[in-house]
Amino acid sequence: MTESESRTDSPTDPLAYDVVVVGAGPVGENVADRTRAAGLTTAVVESELVGGECSYWACVPSKALLRPVITRADARGVPGVRQAVQGPLDAPAVLAHRDEYASHWKDDGQVRWIEGTGADLYRGRGRLAGPRTVEVTGPDGERRVLTARHAVALCTGSRAALPGLPGLADVQPWTSREATSAGAVPGRLIVVGGGVVAVEMATAWQALGAQVTLLVRGEGLLPRMEPFAGELVAEALTEAGADLRTGTSVTSVRRENGTVVVVTDTGDRFEADEILFATGRAPRTDDVGLETVGLEPGSWLQVDDSLRVDGHDWLYAVGDVNHRALLTHQGKYQARIAGAAIATRATGQPLTAGAWSPHTAGADHGAVPQVVFSDPEAAAVGLSLAEAERAGHRVRAVDVDFSAVAGASLYSDGYKGRARMVVDLEDEILRGVTFVGPGVGELVHSATVAVVGQVPLSRLWHAVPSYPTISEVWLRLLEAYRDS
Repeated sequence: MTESESRTDSPTDPLAYDVVVVGAGPVGENVADRTRAAGLTTAVVESELVGGECSYWACVPSKALLRPVITRADARGVPGVRQAVQGPLDAPAVLAHRDEYASHWKDDGQVRWIEGTGADLYRGRGRLAGPRTVEVTGPDGERRVLTARHAVALCTGSRAALPGLPGLADVQPWTSREATSAGAVPGRLIVVGGGVVAVEMATAWQALGAQVTLLVRGEGLLPRMEPFAGELVAEALTEAGADLRTGTSVTSVRRENGTVVVVTDTGDRFEADEILFATGRAPRTDDVGLETVGLEPGSWLQVDDSLRVDGHDWLYAVGDVNHRALLTHQGKYQARIAGAAIATRATGQPLTAGAWSPHTAGADHGAVPQVVFSDPEAAAVGLSLAEAERAGHRVRAVDVDFSAVAGASLYSDGYKGRARMVVDLEDEILRGVTFVGPGVGELVHSATVAVVGQVPLSRLWHAVPSYPTISEVWLRLLEAYRDS
């Protein structure tokens, strides 16, 4: 049912539910699904498209753009196929494919999914109006008040954070939204940033025909991963034709006759048709009524491991808004935990204790997986070597080049890649694993199981990788640890 069409309550009367979820992206959808499955009445409030950032401006459209790019790169590494894929990508076909996967920015299917759970969907802007109360202002200006008997879950996500450069708004820069939904390939594109969004969008648009310039304030790409990940990705982007400048900050940006003009702190001047700022994220909490319950508007929300906001026994913050891991899959994981915790508390039962209980987001602490869909791919889970050392673990890094893996050389000629496992020397378990190379995104879940399960290396010896696959890298890593 949409906007509670079957209800007869006066619009001025509060509408009571067990749970009110603000935000209908993947995280909010999963909270609602879990609370409805537990028998709790649930309302979901959404001000934009049901399905959220991931479905329309992030994960789905970006990977639809990148899939043809990666497929062509893989094919070019295989004799007999290489000659058949030497031409340029069909950019209009790629963009049309992207549009299909973004459902042409219509949310009918996602609405039907919400309705199928039995939750009530309210379209409009939802704001807290005191404890356990959400006021919804609909597109027509009508206001409804929803009350929650047990919980309100804020699942409003994050937005692109733009720097405070004078006149930036007049330039009309791209953020991740424009970069994933643009209807045409720009001739020249400046990308500011060196993180995941910057790398993936530089990869996609360079391959689709844009001349890409990457301006990176830091000393390398992908700074939250092992250093070699950014180095290998930077090498590949440069070989593909991108102009990569590190240690560079933008000091001014303007448009002159439609052309973007950028000046950096090194005195260099760059021109382009469009500019993408991929310089961080900010929480979508500036207009959700946090001040009505004693919280700071625009802030990241601190939560416990059941995703309940500190000091508020009825308020949950799930997904990006709690700043634990700005990843869709991790937000959905949190949503499952939060939904279980809300349902258990609603029955008056205590939560199950323990780092890996159904009510504890234990994976948020040192076991978060991520794939960067660049060429080559970069995939990691857990702690990097530097992070493990800062956390006080006694660890050793074990590195293997994929040239030692038969399956990698069969995957493509001249396969370039590297793997690292960070071994805890006290317990001989893995604190983190990183892979860089074509196709390695499909390896990261095996590493996630090893890290989350705290599988002893002595047991991993008996997990035999199939020959000849890229996953044989696991055997090479174990051999390198044994022999070093």
